[in-house]
Amino acid sequence: MAVKVGIIGGSGMEDTSVFELEGRQEKHVDTPFGAPSDKLVTGRIGGVDCVLLSRHATGHKLMPSCINYRANIHALKAEGCTHVLATSACGSLQEYIQPGVLAFPNQFIDRTTKRQQTFYDGSSPEYSGVCHIPMDDPFCVRTRKILIRLCEQNSIEHYGGPCTTLTIEGPRFSSRAESKLFRSWGAHVIGMTTIPEVVLAKEACLSYVTIALPTDYDSWRETEQGVNVPMVMEAFKSNVRNAMHLINEAISEISKQDWTDVQKSLRDHAELSLMGSKS
Repeated sequence: MAVKVGIIGGSGMEDTSVFELEGRQEKHVDTPFGAPSDKLVTGRIGGVDCVLLSRHATGHKLMPSCINYRANIHALKAEGCTHVLATSACGSLQEYIQPGVLAFPNQFIDRTTKRQQTFYDGSSPEYSGVCHIPMDDPFCVRTRKILIRLCEQNSIEHYGGPCTTLTIEGPRFSSRAESKLFRSWGAHVIGMTTIPEVVLAKEACLSYVTIALPTDYDSWRETEQGVNVPMVMEAFKSNVRNAMHLINEAISEISKQDWTDVQKSLRDHAELSLMGSKS
């Protein structure tokens, strides 16, 4: 089967011009859920078809709660994407996950309150019924393993162990008390955008992974200043460089493999999750 990779650039990677695309084209699209965050940028990276999308829009204009996640994921699916590599700035809730490394969540805790988490809410005839999508493995296990292996092969600093990401509503950062609570729950990193993106990607049968970019230790450390915007922006420099290198390597590796079984499994899970569908 043909592979097409969607890349969602989060904070620090909103400018899609940093990616070297062959045959670069820009297109504005609409979806049954409205317009995506920004234009889609299509082209090829290393000979592989890719679609780039800035999650917060160019210039970081959209706060996390105002992102049209459904339009973003639907647009990538409609473009024929099979995979989504999403970058996401985050704070570290564990001492051993140092700012500047890359991390790869395999589980999540949802603390959001205002976001549409399903396509199947009756607003589009394209999505009929109610979808009870399984979330035991929210992220693509196979793609995550590829990313960790490539980090090891390319000496990219990373944390490759079990990783639970906790998503807060934002746009404010956590209080110190909240940060300590989330840390006590066993969460590893904290951000504002993984939910509902990963849930919608699962409904859309996309192999989705998050490349988490820890920029700080959130607010749980008593001995240092809590997280703030200047701190985050300074930490982006090394994170973005490593993430760019990893994404280029991952696209090449993903394209070499057969994903037929993975795609079938995603479709089967999605179909079995529907109740009340016209089909």
